[in-house]
Order: sequence, then structure tokens, then C-alpha cells
Amino acid sequence: MSYIELHWMYEVFFIGSLDGLWRMLTVPPRHTARCLHLWMWKHPVCTLHRHLSGRRWTGVILGGRGRLLQNLHPAYLSQVTPYSSKKERIDMSEYNVEYIRNFSIIAHVDHGKSTLADRLLEITGCIPKAASNKQVLDKLQVERERGITVKAQTASLFYTYQGKKYLLNLIDTPGHVDFSYEVSRSLSACQGVLLVVDANEGIQAQTVANFYLAFEAQLSIIPVINKIDLKNADPERVEKQIEKMFDIPASDCIRISAKLGTNVERVLEEVVTRLPPPKIEEGSPFKALLFDSTFDHYRGVIASVALFGGEVCKGNKIVLAHSGKCYEVNEVGILTPEEVPAEKLYAGQVGYLTAGMKDVQEAQIGDTVHLLKQPVEPLPGFKPAKPMVFAGMFPVDQSEYSNLKGALEKLTLNDSSVSVSRDSSAALGAGWRLGFLGLLHLEVFNQRLEQEYNASVIMTSPTVPYKAVLSSPKLIKEYGEEEITIVNPSEFPDKSLVKEYLEPMILGTIISPDEYLSKIMSLCQTRRAEQKSFLYIDEHRIMMKYLFPLNEVVVDFYDNLKSLSSGYASFDYEDAGYQAADLVKMDILLNGRAVEELVTIAHREKAYGVGKAICERLRDAIPRQLFEIAVQASIGSRVIARETIKPYRKNVLAKCYGGDITRKMKLLKKQAEGKKKMRKIGNVEVPKDAFISVLKRQLDK
Repeated sequence: MSYIELHWMYEVFFIGSLDGLWRMLTVPPRHTARCLHLWMWKHPVCTLHRHLSGRRWTGVILGGRGRLLQNLHPAYLSQVTPYSSKKERIDMSEYNVEYIRNFSIIAHVDHGKSTLADRLLEITGCIPKAASNKQVLDKLQVERERGITVKAQTASLFYTYQGKKYLLNLIDTPGHVDFSYEVSRSLSACQGVLLVVDANEGIQAQTVANFYLAFEAQLSIIPVINKIDLKNADPERVEKQIEKMFDIPASDCIRISAKLGTNVERVLEEVVTRLPPPKIEEGSPFKALLFDSTFDHYRGVIASVALFGGEVCKGNKIVLAHSGKCYEVNEVGILTPEEVPAEKLYAGQVGYLTAGMKDVQEAQIGDTVHLLKQPVEPLPGFKPAKPMVFAGMFPVDQSEYSNLKGALEKLTLNDSSVSVSRDSSAALGAGWRLGFLGLLHLEVFNQRLEQEYNASVIMTSPTVPYKAVLSSPKLIKEYGEEEITIVNPSEFPDKSLVKEYLEPMILGTIISPDEYLSKIMSLCQTRRAEQKSFLYIDEHRIMMKYLFPLNEVVVDFYDNLKSLSSGYASFDYEDAGYQAADLVKMDILLNGRAVEELVTIAHREKAYGVGKAICERLRDAIPRQLFEIAVQASIGSRVIARETIKPYRKNVLAKCYGGDITRKMKLLKKQAEGKKKMRKIGNVEVPKDAFISVLKRQLDK
């Protein structure tokens, strides 16, 4: 504890000064029991400060030491709700496993998951009913700005049905394909799901993907048709789609309006009656799955856990099976959606725990938690997230490298699907190469760095991971394997050293009204796609499956698809392995010198178009010099595209008068020779602003 804090505590406890307490409460709490205890009374003391400011303090009790206690009279405290009431520990032992239901809400983007979660929180009394309750569980600034969910959130609901009290653990999940890893993690802690479908739009691509995630996990599925209050809602058509696509009877569907709260109470009743309780091992020691985590600057890692056996409480010694490290539990509790400490957590329940884990690498998602000296068989965990898009990240100023490194470590704890490796660049300095699940994932991660950690970064253009089958025995011995993965284009091996190149493929699902069929098929053909299936899911909607090269989809395919279909088409994809392709490494040359940071991998058929576009962007971004600059795109020794940046030119004929042609020609020839010599020895450095401009345009392409 600092000297200043000790001085304030002296004023509080021995002099009785409210100002001392007030100053103490205006700084963040330290990790001491006394300061945290006072911090919990911040709200009532702030109110007292407003009531008593300007009044003269009178009366001395116990020789002046009780002056503060005299003024902390119950009459004042009754006017406010003490902050500590939110931190009172609750007893979770009354909720037997038979009265516990763990479920997730899954749906396509903008089908009303978060709105339904808000209504469920209101009905169960977790939050007061108010018109301002919008996206209560979406706590990140980027979620509220974009209107989408990017981070799964947990809330425990207390619901009474037929005279019995139930504990319902709700997990609200993202709907975009880039965050499907969040969905699969959340489902591991559940026994059932609410599959929400828009009554106007019907089944969309991500609806199908999420259904199969739940189906493969063998979870009970309750279909919910939302937005029945809309003018163009057609719940009968959607029920037929669900019955045809998922083989779920139309009678099992629940029609609701989450916005108006219509029939939402029935959803809770169906959760209680149709979803099974958690399966636990009776009498087994404590065993829990760590399915999510966040980082708090004061308490360290806050781990979200699902208990599959035993119980845990404050003071227990726990061990993480993966790392083998031991910790002492500081606090356990549930989310309602705010943190509420509990005496204990029991088998079948979902909650959080803190154990003083300060290193962001210590809490591995999917790890099994057990008590010290009571080892258990580790739970299956999760398949590691497979990055689909890679991009370089560099600090704008290299002096900010250490701060950016800390911010990156803390943010990757909250988003474990991001892969990180060190990288460096001659132009941009030291940085990292990050792997993401998609382009939206990349944009959201970059935005969270700026908003939550005030970090300014340069993101290079996104690339996909390629593979090469080596033919050179020397290279095979160097890499230790015949097939290597290439995430950095500058490391792309020469054609003479490999048998073949492989590019990543995806199986894309497109659902759209049939009136846009011809436009969508033309778009897919230009992206080298191969059609795999075609199905009418009702009278006017079609579902098509295409095999795409990932590189053709990752940047602007989704935007073009939405534009062609007037926003009605939806797109989802899944990994489909690798396929042989005719790939080339394209270098960008400035006056014959290659720029490593702008190396690109492209399919031979599309190399000219890509090279021409990059040359045009560099021509506009690089400032003019006193000599001509040739901007070229080349494959090996063959130049396929070129742009020229014209030089500044001094008017050497300004002082010439009359018709002395010979002298004029002599001056012009001398100027040309000088510029030729300057071009030979001149070194063109691409300014960092030009790099940022080119990379941003590639990202926004």
C-alpha cells in the first residue's frame, strides 16, 4: 500500500475525516482487504458527501476517533442502496442438478438473439423492465457500435415454474460465421439450444451452420420463430422450411416477438420441460471445463467454468491440467449478468472463478480444472481454432512496441482464436503476424485494440495460408517435412524447388431468393468456384453449395454478394482442405528493386489484374522525385504490369533567348544525363504513409 493511501486511512479511522475517505475512494482500489472493503461503500459515501458538503462536523465520540462513525448514521444509509449488496454471497446449494438447465441462443446475424436474451433477463427479474434495455449482454463498445455480438456472454436466470425454482444458465452467442468458434465453445457447456429464426427472412446460411454444430454436439434443439410482429412476417413458411431442412415438426416451433415480449414466457417454460438437466458424475471430485476467460487489470484472469463434478469454493487449491500449475481460488460466483459472488459452485452449474492468474498465457481455453491432489481424467476440450486469414500487425511508432505487446497479450486472452507469431519488416519494423477466422474478425480485433487499449497499429493486407510440396531433399531436411505451410508471402519458395502448390478451399453455402440466381452464379464463376449442390428450400428460396478457393472469398466476395442480391442473400462457409493450384509469387519493384512488404501470392490467371491494381495504388501514393520512378509487378524475371511516376523537371531553357537551337539541345542533353545518373544511384524509400495507404486500400478493396 502506498504512503498516500496510509495517510488517507489515518484520516479516516483516527481523525474521522470524510474528506480523507472521499479522496481514498476516488482512486482505483489496491489488492488489500481494507481498501476493497471501503471501495464497496463508495456509492453511499458519495451520496453522503453530496448531502453533507458544506456542513460543519461536530461531536466527538471516543476521543475524536468516532467522528466519522457518528455521521455514517443509518438515516443517511437508508437513502441509498449500498454497493456491497451486489457483492453479498449467495447460496447455490439449493439448486439441485435436476433443477438446472444450461442452454445457448444460436441464430443467423440480426435474427434477434440479443433482444430475446434481454426479454429473458427481464422476465426472470435479473434486470428491471425498461425501454433502454438493448443488447444488455453485449458489453463491448465494438458490439454496440456495429450492432452485432462478437463475444459469447453468460447469465444465470432464476425462474419459478409450477412452484419449483430453476437455475437457467443462458449463453448468448455470436451469429457471424467468423465467430463460429465462440459458438462451438459455448455449446460445450450446454445441454440444449434455442435456434432463433427470423419470421421474415427465414432460414439463412448461418442458421444451417449453427444447427449442425448443435446437432453434432447431440444437444436438444428448440426452434423459435422471432419477429412475428413484422408486417411481412410469414411464420407458416418458416415452419415449413424448418421441417424440410432440419426434420423438426412444425408443432415444436415457438412463435414469438422478442421486441414486444409476445409469447416469450413460453420459451422459458419449454426450456424447463424440453431440455435435459446436466449429466454429472455422482460423488466424483471437482472437475470443470474452462470454456471462456477475460482479463481484469486488478484481479487477473476471470475464468468461465462449467462444473461436471464436485464443488469448489474460496480457498480451494486448484490445478489446471494442461499447465500443471496450482492456484488458490480467491472468488467464485455466477453472472446475472453482473458478477455475484457465491459461497460455492456445485456440479452442473456454470459460473466464474478468480485465482490470481496474472499471466495471460496461464488460462488455456478448453483446459480441465481440478483440485490439488485429486487428479481427474481431462475433459475432451476443443479442437484448436484454425486461422483462415493472416495479416501483419506493426506499431505506428516503434517506441510503442512494448505497450502494444502487452495489449496484444491481454486481448488474445479474451479472444483465444487469434494465433500470434513474431514478424519483422525493413520498412515497418518489428511486429507480429496474426491469424484470424475471417476478415470481420480481423476488423473487430483491430477496432478493439484501438478502443480498449488506445493502440494505433498498421495492419498489412490479409493473406491466406498456402502449402507447398517440396522436391528438394535439402529443403525437406531443413524444414523436417515434405509439405510446408506458407503464411508470409515473402517466404514463398521458388517453383524449381517444389512439386506443386496447394491453396486452401472452402465449401460455401449461399441462400437467396431465386430471382438473383443468374447474378450469383456469374459472381461465383468469376471467383473460380465449382458448384456442388442446388436445392429449393421453399417456393422462392434456393440453397447452393460451391467449392471456393479461400483467397477468392476472403476480401470482397461477401460485399459483392450482398450488392447483387439487394441484401437478401446470406453466405456461410466451412473448411474444405487444400487443392493443387497454379500459384505464382508476384514481386513489386521500384526502379528494379523489390519491396519485400508488397510481395503477393496470386493465381496465374489473375496475376495481371492484381499486379496492375497495386502498381496504380503505389503510383498515387509515392511522392514524385527529381528522377523517374518505375513501379513494376513481376513474376520471376517477367514484368507483367508497369506504372511510371514522372519526375520533377527544372526549366533549363528559362535563360535562353532567341533561336540558338544548338545551345538548347546541349542543355537538355546535359539535364537528361544528370537524371539518368541520379536514377542509377538514387534510392527510392516508400514512405510509411504510402504503405498505410496501399495496405488500407487492399483491405477495403
